[in-house]
Amino acid sequence: MFEYIDSLRVNSEEKVKLSKWDTDYDHKMVTKEEGILLLEQGVKRLSQMQDMLYAHDQYSMLLVFQAMDAAGKDSAIKHIMSGLNPQGVKVTSYKTPSSTELDRGYLWRHYTQIPARGEIGIFNRSHYENVLVTKVHPEYILAENNPEISSIRDIDDQFWKKRFKQINGFEKTLHENGTIVLKFFLHVSKAEQKKRFLERIEDPEKNWKFSIGDLKERARWDDYMNAYEDMLSHCSHDHAPWFVIPADDKWFARLSIAAIIYKEFQKLKFSYPELDAKGKKELELAKKMLLAEEPGKKGGRNKVEGGRKKKK
Repeated sequence: MFEYIDSLRVNSEEKVKLSKWDTDYDHKMVTKEEGILLLEQGVKRLSQMQDMLYAHDQYSMLLVFQAMDAAGKDSAIKHIMSGLNPQGVKVTSYKTPSSTELDRGYLWRHYTQIPARGEIGIFNRSHYENVLVTKVHPEYILAENNPEISSIRDIDDQFWKKRFKQINGFEKTLHENGTIVLKFFLHVSKAEQKKRFLERIEDPEKNWKFSIGDLKERARWDDYMNAYEDMLSHCSHDHAPWFVIPADDKWFARLSIAAIIYKEFQKLKFSYPELDAKGKKELELAKKMLLAEEPGKKGGRNKVEGGRKKKK
């Protein structure tokens, strides 16, 4: 599995053509049933590593998810993070920026959600919306009141190269300050998206997931693929790699993502912090004090029945 997931990583400066990347891997090394069991085991291991991450208190992890609609981002996050301590995980889903956010530069709202040391942060959509949806709809850039942009004509190739450089700098700063950045593009086929859209329309319990606006964005599929290719080609680096995840089979996508996270965690060679001599002496003293307590001695109030103390 680990050999396979290495092939999903976008190399630095690689020119990406998504038509050459799988949306459904035909040579799966496990069955669906085996994959589900492996994912359950993987989630338990990730829970242990999260505990070490918190105890170590030097690193944090940021997981970035991007995809076309209905690619399975939400369910992947739900299943992979199901066994983690919710106190140490923060999921941020980004929608259309507010007027407050637009007044502070496009990266500001992402800086405010960076995970603290010992925590795992998840961006469900992310700062990359600023080189994806805005590239397909450059008129959105005008709402930022960028002093260098007065009309859509000003939004040229140099503008996007500068934005890629800014995003790379943002992630480099995170990396240099102890944040592990892993980015996942869930690569779903247009045919599979159609199938999932129809399921959402036909299933009353899934109707809420569908919007007529989804079809408008689907009509711009080729434009989005071009934007994703440009983004992947410019913004995958050793300190913040992109992984292109085949997403037509949800269970296999989830297993691949969990395996990648686990493998990157292992690189840190974490262990629980070891106490110094003074700390160990304090533990021994505390142990002796606890063992020296009178047997059967209980603290707290007397037991009550019906709100009254027991009679002797």
